[in-house]
Amino acid sequence: MQFDPVLAESDLIISGIVLTLWLSAAAILLGCTLAVLLVALRTLAGRWAGIVVDAYVELMRNTPFLIQLFMIFFGLPLLGIRMSGVEAALLTMTLNLGAYSTEIIRAGIDSIHKSQLEAGLSLALSRRQVFQYVMLQPAFARVWPALSSQFVLMMLASSICSFISVQELSGAAALVEQRTFRSFETYIIVTGVYLVMALSLKVFLLWLGRRLFPQVSGLARLDAKAEAA
Repeated sequence: MQFDPVLAESDLIISGIVLTLWLSAAAILLGCTLAVLLVALRTLAGRWAGIVVDAYVELMRNTPFLIQLFMIFFGLPLLGIRMSGVEAALLTMTLNLGAYSTEIIRAGIDSIHKSQLEAGLSLALSRRQVFQYVMLQPAFARVWPALSSQFVLMMLASSICSFISVQELSGAAALVEQRTFRSFETYIIVTGVYLVMALSLKVFLLWLGRRLFPQVSGLARLDAKAEAA
């Protein structure tokens, strides 16, 4: 157990952590935005739009993330679309997370009672306004825990991007291992770093959910019960 050679390469590990966090944050933001747009398209644009969205969701949810990554990184250049490893990783993570988030948000929207939609329409709200204010916001509040779990899983799945030579944390760990020949020590450290990042992201998302949905979120009710106890 010799950690000194591994710690001497801490600059590589830190740069890998930074890239992992950047990829994860960008993918969460873009993927969630894509999911909202797809849910809106499915809800407001009619049957054929729903079929297209469903086909995309099923394709992304029923194929391995690694295959999606290879198809984008190695397949798109055959069509004349070239991108770096980081760009391909971000695009794949966004598309993958967008599909899963679409299905999660759809489940939240399906939980909205039909009477609430009819009440919104009776108040002369447009379909877009009903979707935005009556459906989307309560749906986000109800599925926030599931979305948060999916965000954490995507951050961990970023390790797969090392297969296309993206120097995120797993890619940096592989390089440190090659330089130091200390495999066990390297991955002990990397495992601890992933654990800290995952738990920190989980705590942050829990805090964010309580701030974004203070009234309708089950998270707020849990806080109230804890304070009463």
